[in-house]
Amino acid sequence: MLRVRPIHFTSRLDAWERLLTGLGLVKTVDEPTWREFDAGSGRLALHFVEQGSAEDGTTSFGVEVGDLKEFARRTKEAGAAEGGTNAELIDADHGPSCRITAADGFSFLADPATRAADGGWGGSAEADPGIAVVGVWFSEDAVAATRTLRDIGARPRPLPGSGDADTDTAEAEAFTAKNGGILMVGAGTGSGRAGLGFEYAGDLTVLRERLSEAGNEAAVIEEAAIPTLHVANPDADGVAAHPPLWISAAPAAG
Repeated sequence: MLRVRPIHFTSRLDAWERLLTGLGLVKTVDEPTWREFDAGSGRLALHFVEQGSAEDGTTSFGVEVGDLKEFARRTKEAGAAEGGTNAELIDADHGPSCRITAADGFSFLADPATRAADGGWGGSAEADPGIAVVGVWFSEDAVAATRTLRDIGARPRPLPGSGDADTDTAEAEAFTAKNGGILMVGAGTGSGRAGLGFEYAGDLTVLRERLSEAGNEAAVIEEAAIPTLHVANPDADGVAAHPPLWISAAPAAG
């Protein structure tokens, strides 16, 4: 079991909730400092922090898994064969977790997932099935980052014309998680950092209209012939350091 579940730290929980519900996500956990939202594919958690704190407006790369011990064992086994990824069971502030550390030192957590009411690992049936959460890993060593994502069980989604996603040599910058969500590798510096985005398998113009009706500034922009919806970042509040969020069009099947 593997599901994408980044954590976004913000002092503007309500503004983020308005945006996420406008995108079609459904709130499944509502606590004073912690809220969770299911997308059609993947999940996003919001964690409250004080305005102006170092964490305000940042995102933590993360996933959810079914069995921490088995996940750690498989990841360590794959990492030993690849020569880089390590998985360590830890007691985090929020409970048992698994810390994955890549060869370049970048680390993130895999937390235990909660089963749905029907006993499965699915998310909310009320979420827009077209919207997917995208966790982004910005790294200066894309090869090592993609190797780590393979080690944790993410499935490569190859670039157009690059071949079969099941082969070890397939070129990929995006990965899918078995139980929802997308993981992407982007160019970065240092030991890496995390970012957040979304993907939509539907009409971006219709989604833009829906967001605008809910009071969110949004515009469809063509980037390298790929339509992308840019939405005003709730964290910005006039601060240029927080660029717009992006919702990209899902690639055509086949």
